[in-house]
Amino acid sequence: MTKNNSILQALDKATIYEVNIRQFTKEGTMEAFIQHLPRLKKMGVSIIWLMPIHPIGKKNRKGSLGSYYSISDFTDINPEFGNKFDFKKLVHEIHALEMKVIMDWVANHAAWDHVWANNHPDFFARKEEGEFLSPYDWTDVIQINHDNEHAHDALREAMCYWVKEFDIDGFRADLAHLTPVHFWVKARMLTESIKPNLIWLAESDDVNYAAAFDVFFSWKWMHKTEAFFNNHLNISELIDVLFQQNEPFPSHVKQLYFTSNHDENSWNGTEFEKYGIYTKALAVFSFFYPNGVPLIYSGQEVGNNKRLLFFDKDEIDWNKETHSMDFYQRLSFTRNQLLANNKLEFIPFEEKVFAFKRGEDSSSIYVFLNLDDREVYLNHSIPQGVYYDIFDDNESGIQSKISAKLNPGDFLILISK
Repeated sequence: MTKNNSILQALDKATIYEVNIRQFTKEGTMEAFIQHLPRLKKMGVSIIWLMPIHPIGKKNRKGSLGSYYSISDFTDINPEFGNKFDFKKLVHEIHALEMKVIMDWVANHAAWDHVWANNHPDFFARKEEGEFLSPYDWTDVIQINHDNEHAHDALREAMCYWVKEFDIDGFRADLAHLTPVHFWVKARMLTESIKPNLIWLAESDDVNYAAAFDVFFSWKWMHKTEAFFNNHLNISELIDVLFQQNEPFPSHVKQLYFTSNHDENSWNGTEFEKYGIYTKALAVFSFFYPNGVPLIYSGQEVGNNKRLLFFDKDEIDWNKETHSMDFYQRLSFTRNQLLANNKLEFIPFEEKVFAFKRGEDSSSIYVFLNLDDREVYLNHSIPQGVYYDIFDDNESGIQSKISAKLNPGDFLILISK
């Protein structure tokens, strides 16, 4: 499938923000979330990813409110969040702030009491004894029958509905690789015949799906960073996994880098549980490593340090004092305004310092992340010029030599002026 260069270039500067509507505000509605949009725009967010907004099934529901990903109607709105008028208003307000919005799309399964269960039961897979089949241990959903092209056509028609009627800007595909790639290729063709240049984000790392998607989840990197701290690995192993992760993909494909998302936060631990004092250093990597797109999950900008309940109400505390808002704002705006060149050069250190240069000498960024458990002294030569630290408001220039002490978890980001 032909890729649009303008979209790919925009992704090079984009920051994606994942929205958990239920937990975002006391009201848990789209109307209440709208009030946060100016703040997110100021923080440098350019793409809003909404977790599923559809009605949630009641049969075999988990918890008191159920999973977003157990959908009972692909063409309706969860009444807890609002109605279609509210969603149109939300999309309008996002566009008015010159941001884009993508919907979370679940094509592999649906709720037990989805409208199709009665109207089109052949759209779902069955056990030998005839009962609907739940994939894995996901007992609150039933498997779409991917051998039934009529089921695929109905799903694609629903996707087209949201593009045509609500002017959304793309899709995040839930576990994209569980649905055949031809489904997504045709879905992209049909939706982009309505609105060209949509954003396609796959929760997958299957290279075959590059036929339909431009951005993929960087699971290999995520798992290797966890192993790095738990098993005391070497920096070389982090570099190796980046090449292993990126090498199979076409050059236009981007990787989505993150320190948290809805699954990681709820099931595997907060970013602080997983990475501790190295959390911000890994976030810095997410924003500046070439051919990547960074993700911020709801509440990260106020240092949310609790696992949000997945099936019940668990509101984010927005009253916490934190410097994370400014942290993400500086990263986002530096990425958006100054990064134009993906040329990469790793900088070797004896210590566990992950360091790289991005760009040309005349327009470059140097990133140093101390992932060691001890303080490290940088004494590194760089080309003659004036550089400034994006976290130093005084913008004191550095001439051809970097001399700095980094404590464990500290980082240094230098931009050539």
